[in-house]
Amino acid sequence: MKAATKLVDDDVTTIQRMPAAKVQGDWRGGDEESGLRVRPPIAAPQTAAYTLIVKEGPSAGLTLAVDEGSCDVFIGTSPACALRVVDPLVSRRHVGFEVSGGQLRLRDAGSTNGTFVNGTRTVEALLSGCETIRIGATVLSVERSTRTVEVSSETSFGAFVGSSLAVRRLYPLCAKVAASNVPLVIEGETGTGKEALAEAIHAMGNRANKPFAVFDCTAVPPSLLEGALFGHERGAYTGADSARAGIFEEADGGTLLIDEIGDLDLGLQSRLLRVIQKGEVRRIGGSKWIRVDVRIIAATRRDLDAEVAAGRFRDDLFFRLAVARLLLPPLRERPEDVENLARYFWESHTANQAFPEEVLGRLRSYAWPGNVRELSNTMARLAAFGELATADGGELFMRRSSSSMPPAGDFIDRVVLRGLTLTGARDLVVAEFERRYVQALDSAHTDERARMSASGVTDRYLRTLRGRARNGV
Repeated sequence: MKAATKLVDDDVTTIQRMPAAKVQGDWRGGDEESGLRVRPPIAAPQTAAYTLIVKEGPSAGLTLAVDEGSCDVFIGTSPACALRVVDPLVSRRHVGFEVSGGQLRLRDAGSTNGTFVNGTRTVEALLSGCETIRIGATVLSVERSTRTVEVSSETSFGAFVGSSLAVRRLYPLCAKVAASNVPLVIEGETGTGKEALAEAIHAMGNRANKPFAVFDCTAVPPSLLEGALFGHERGAYTGADSARAGIFEEADGGTLLIDEIGDLDLGLQSRLLRVIQKGEVRRIGGSKWIRVDVRIIAATRRDLDAEVAAGRFRDDLFFRLAVARLLLPPLRERPEDVENLARYFWESHTANQAFPEEVLGRLRSYAWPGNVRELSNTMARLAAFGELATADGGELFMRRSSSSMPPAGDFIDRVVLRGLTLTGARDLVVAEFERRYVQALDSAHTDERARMSASGVTDRYLRTLRGRARNGV
């Protein structure tokens, strides 16, 4: 998980992505009106942290904090880096850091002139503090410390529900973001609730009475993306019988959530960058610029750091969007949220029906590859079909008609027959493809560098894919 420590709005000083930590413990108390169980306030936890201090070079005096759970915080000359240095011998994205297991993991990002730890050229290393790092003409020292993590005692943020420690650590940051107008990137696997959190942030901010518009980059054919985003004039192209405003004009004064922004074409990324910089759009076939006042929230299931490194996402757009960043952990990393969310969804899908306590054990033990969205669909199915939804073992999670059962080897057909939304079904197919790809990659190559070269992705993204495969996602 990543940290964004640089904000350019007076209302917010620091936004940091928090780790998806697992926490065990009993729940006590409750809220009779909502039916949600409530945790008592807990002592603020301590987390390992490191500070990188520039000791020598043109940027001497600058510092960068890297906390437990953050990852891929970069130092380089690009404005998209968490710590930007002025040094002609340093690459745009020179070296990355994350805290793992209490130690600071350093990884050279393919720099031209290399990264040196205590005088030795290093590609990857685990640091414990007191080391000296040299990149180009810039020398940094590493200092280790601990920090207190701010945790909310609330079980929701607006309409966004979650009572696990991993989620409640995000609520104070969400409140700061909601009070500002800075661009925000929400990252997380499909189905974790990114759109719900974005809408909650909008509803808790000063634009709450203005439009909240959603644009899904994967739901519009590539040929129509530009017109959907920026609008078109009459006669701009065949079939444009009348002028139409784009999503930016529709969201004027409010908030625009650009979902799956990591899938946006590079050419459209440059046009999006101008909108963010200048606050104006021009329709296709139009001759004038139209002023818009829109707060941008971007959501993605992709690792944008890896996309930037691979050249698939513009680093200048990343810099403009990632003023603040939040990561929603997958449901499997916050299992204590399962019961709370199950009860919440049950109440939203039923009227005065007792919650089926007998299914709790199965709900808790399931891996939830579809995350919160799959849990919501499961509770809707349970409410609609009752005992039929729990028959025959796993049918609670994958209801299929035996008469229309496809051949065992046809995975895509089995997914199609589950009755999921297009997005949900596609995500399961992609997850299975990633699992098989990683399995084949690991079988074909024994060396990690060879795997990275063959896959064409970064080390961190490859580890992410392997983690998903290991957890059955």
